[in-house]
Amino acid sequence: MLDLFLLRSFVAVVETGNFTRAGERLHLTQSTVSQQLIRLEQSLGCRLLNRSQRHVVPTEEGERLLGYAQRILRLAEEATVELNPGGSGGVLRLGVPEDLGGEALMPLLTRFATERPRLRLEVECGLSHHLLRLYRNGELDLLLVKQWGADSDSHARWTESLCWVDSATQPVTARCEGGTDALPLVAFPVGALYRQDMIHALESRGRAWRIGYSSSSLASLCAAVSAGLGVSLLPASSVQSGHRVLGEKDGFPAVDGLELALYARSNLGAVGRTLRDELSDLCTQRAGAAVRA
Repeated sequence: MLDLFLLRSFVAVVETGNFTRAGERLHLTQSTVSQQLIRLEQSLGCRLLNRSQRHVVPTEEGERLLGYAQRILRLAEEATVELNPGGSGGVLRLGVPEDLGGEALMPLLTRFATERPRLRLEVECGLSHHLLRLYRNGELDLLLVKQWGADSDSHARWTESLCWVDSATQPVTARCEGGTDALPLVAFPVGALYRQDMIHALESRGRAWRIGYSSSSLASLCAAVSAGLGVSLLPASSVQSGHRVLGEKDGFPAVDGLELALYARSNLGAVGRTLRDELSDLCTQRAGAAVRA
């Protein structure tokens, strides 16, 4: 009989590529995880992992076992949930961009967590490249992230339209007519996708610019634009009544939209798959609303 604890350690090592990170995920020491893998290999009579490289990878036998192990663990969790609906405990780790971590997602996450009082939902907000790195390192179970073209292993993806915005009542563009003055920009911190696209588009037009206001908070950026602190490039879904959308006639080139991608571990349990599907439905509704707008 295959031991579920040994299988869980095997899957964690393969997904993280590292015994130490697998131990952190499972709250075990690196040596304990290593001993569990040795026991699993001995019980099956074959070598499952290639430990000769810095990044641990499965052998051919390990690759064959991985699919079975993931299904066995998923079925075991589903059986537990079915037999004890109120016992959906554990930890579920979700990464989301800052502009989705507030009002857009909070009603869904609040209801989801309230219905599962024993579940600990950990939400990490931040810049897309940081969140994607956490997911690739095995530190997140689910991830919503913005990219220029989602990776092939994404669960679902949606187009994220972008637009230039100025203040509706105190427009910066009116103070910088003629394009001779450096245009103040309201931007995310260095490394953020919107910031890079905004600067590249302006420089391709030979337009002088300067950072007038910077924040990692989308709400703060939207308020800064409304107050007349600068022009910004933001998701179309973030446009507010205090904003004026700018276009080609105003001297601002169209910028191709990003993709909002949903990533999910293949071995998610029943609770994780439910959150995955609800996030997918929410993003589909959000994308549809943006198109209608």
